[in-house]
Amino acid sequence: MEKHIVVIGGNAAGLSAASRARRGNKNIKISVFEKTENISIGACGLPYFLGNMINEKEDLVAINAETLKKKRNIDVYTGCKVTAINRDNKTITVSSCNGKEDIRYDSLVIATGASPIIPEFADVNTEGIYTLRNLEDGTAIKNYIRKNNVKKAAIIGGGLIGLEVAEQLSINDIEVTVFELSPKILGFINDNYVQMLLEHIEANGIKVLTNNGIQDILVEDGRVTGLVTTKEEKIDIDLIVFSIGVKPNSRIAEDAGLEIGYKGGIVVDDYMRTSDKSIYSAGDCVQMKNIITNTFTYVPLGTTANKQGKLVGANIVGENQKFRGILSSQVTKVFDFYIASTGLTIEQARNNGYNPVSISITKNDKASYYVGGKENHIYLVFERTTGKILGAQAIGSESVAGRINVLVAAITANMTVNDLNELDLVYAPPVAPVYDPLLIAASQAIKKVNK
Repeated sequence: MEKHIVVIGGNAAGLSAASRARRGNKNIKISVFEKTENISIGACGLPYFLGNMINEKEDLVAINAETLKKKRNIDVYTGCKVTAINRDNKTITVSSCNGKEDIRYDSLVIATGASPIIPEFADVNTEGIYTLRNLEDGTAIKNYIRKNNVKKAAIIGGGLIGLEVAEQLSINDIEVTVFELSPKILGFINDNYVQMLLEHIEANGIKVLTNNGIQDILVEDGRVTGLVTTKEEKIDIDLIVFSIGVKPNSRIAEDAGLEIGYKGGIVVDDYMRTSDKSIYSAGDCVQMKNIITNTFTYVPLGTTANKQGKLVGANIVGENQKFRGILSSQVTKVFDFYIASTGLTIEQARNNGYNPVSISITKNDKASYYVGGKENHIYLVFERTTGKILGAQAIGSESVAGRINVLVAAITANMTVNDLNELDLVYAPPVAPVYDPLLIAASQAIKKVNK
């Protein structure tokens, strides 16, 4: 009988797994089941779809089911929800408009992603209350804004996605307020850089309320009219977008008796195999391992999902690849500021038994005499006794992303600040100063080693 790979989930991890398996074996049967009507969505582009930086929703679709079948011989079934896994019989139960069907598998990939966290008092069936997780969400929000002439929006959550949505709504002439229950937005960024970003955001017309969440939503005739904050203040609002995090879609794995771990993520080994070795899992539904601390974490990112999916596909067809882990490397742009980070914060380093110290420097991203240079602020976290680099953050021009990527490589390679200081980095006046901001940061950090 023909061997059959079944994939649950038709986005980053699932399609990466299916495509990589096909590349490794041209003859195997591969089937992908996706509960929505869309696959291969560039979900990270959804805020920019709201802001009309991306005009057509089709532009967010990397590949469709017909192309996958024609070019890669992968069968994709949309509008089909997998409701159960029978490990004894090695079958899944699929529900669609045509009823229920049991499908046999030899290898199964669970790539079910994650779902937005929504407080109990919020009814997402109310007009004007949304999350932003998929193409259907983005289309619904965009249509609601247009039809209802939205003037005031509340973004609940001051993380990366929340700030991206806030920016995009603001540049489209909507009055935006961001509510963050914690003391600051972007909790993984140091206080000084957050303050810089906060001032920049507010200068661009967005109001940010920290230490302030919402406890109730005001509704009239089935539509949002306002909210009540945790400080008992009533505010008129036309639109609410929740962006307070996500939780792994691991219920189907749990119901099948697979091991569940940190934050509800599916437990996988270094080869992305679950506690059942014929079942793999990847993407936002799994727990992850931090490269530095070797402890479990949950930081769902598109980059991680794609890498894990690709590795799963390779291993299913007989390769033997390990997933090393993550550094939680992230970047975003809010108005004219880019902000990026990787590795541990100083608090995380301390909590994991390190004796950390940090430095921060400011340096132009181009030669001082070259027109158009902008400040880069670089923050390093490193071990006091050894100088081992543990984490980094940067804020400033677009070039901070490239500099953080250098530090991703440095941390992955267990480099010290001395090693960083000796790197042969490029120089040309339009590109970088002769002493790159990273070299300045390294030289300042060296002064604190063993001090």
